[in-house]
Amino acid sequence: MTELKYDVAGIGNALVDVIADADDHFLVANGIEKGSMTLIDTDRADELYGRMGQAIEMSGGSCANTIAGLASLGGKGAFFGKVKKDQLGQVFEHDIKSLGVHFPAPLAEDGPPTGRCLILVTPDAQRSMNTYLGAAQNLTADDIDADIIKASFATYMEGYLWDRPGAKEAFLKAAKIARDAGRIVSLTLSDSFCVARYRDEFRTLVKDEVDLLFANEAEILSLYEVDLFDEALAQVKKDCKFAALTRSEAGAVIVAEGEVHVVDADKVAKVIDTTGAGDLFAAGFLYGLSHGYSPVHSARLGAMAAAEVISHYGPRPQVSLAKLAKEKGL
Repeated sequence: MTELKYDVAGIGNALVDVIADADDHFLVANGIEKGSMTLIDTDRADELYGRMGQAIEMSGGSCANTIAGLASLGGKGAFFGKVKKDQLGQVFEHDIKSLGVHFPAPLAEDGPPTGRCLILVTPDAQRSMNTYLGAAQNLTADDIDADIIKASFATYMEGYLWDRPGAKEAFLKAAKIARDAGRIVSLTLSDSFCVARYRDEFRTLVKDEVDLLFANEAEILSLYEVDLFDEALAQVKKDCKFAALTRSEAGAVIVAEGEVHVVDADKVAKVIDTTGAGDLFAAGFLYGLSHGYSPVHSARLGAMAAAEVISHYGPRPQVSLAKLAKEKGL
């Protein structure tokens, strides 16, 4: 077996987040689905950006946020994603490499600009995402380095990749390489609207390809088309060896080889922005598993990381999660 070099190899949409406050009236007036992720084209991106208030720009992308969180915990990560050689692309490359993450893909010289996600945060801390994929949509199977996948404890992929055929092929190629190498294949469902678009494919994927599934309550209910969480839990126990199901302030339910554990959410003085909460929970959980921690201990790390990221704007930690974990005795 190939020697382990990385804890997690992530595959996802490389994006720069543009975050601004908004009220519900703004969402309605601009036809924005609250709490969801909607794909938009260049014209819509320009139009919406022009209407947004003062914004904060920072590197994002669901899977990239998870790998950034892993690095903050002291883990070793690699990330596959596409950006263009433009201002935002260079920001993304700088940010992820500065964390010590291996980012092997060269910046594209031509094609669409670096992707961005326009995020509107309402007073209830809900985030409504409008994503222009740009260069990110050009990720293909050719961009996947088999040696990196083989050398990673887990390969982690975001459900958003299913929106583009080339990225889907990259996803399936990486999963096969990881399985053949005896590594863990992990998937986050990303968004309940994303699940609704590809429900049948996701069900097959979860049952046949995935060892570790991440989902929030809305996503897992959508996947199995049920109204009760316990019904979805019973189904995921049949389909996956491991699952981490987050339920906001109610904490998380962990499935580990048939056993079910409930882990409390960490207390937060005030929730500012829920962007990145699921991404950072996954970071903590994956760090824990890849370092030999129990699933419950891993989930506590995830809860800690999620609590940190929702206490401020932006999808990535603003303090060292490794230091924070030490302070909390984790």
